[in-house]
Amino acid sequence: MRTAFVLLTALLVGCSEQTERTYTVDELVANEGFLSDTITKCRNNTGGLHNTANCRNAEAADFKLRLLNMQKALGG
Repeated sequence: MRTAFVLLTALLVGCSEQTERTYTVDELVANEGFLSDTITKCRNNTGGLHNTANCRNAEAADFKLRLLNMQKALGG
């Protein structure tokens, strides 16, 4: 019985989804193409992805980029 439990546990661990890497706001700001792709993916799947760390960080990075671009436009 114990052997069956160990085998079942090993099987479940081996088949589980790998967690997606979490990107920081600064990493997303530095790679605008990846940021754009991430935001698109998040906005197209609001129910499943909206509250993930990557989607929250992508929204924060997008906001940060907008502020930086406004600052540049105003000569700052």
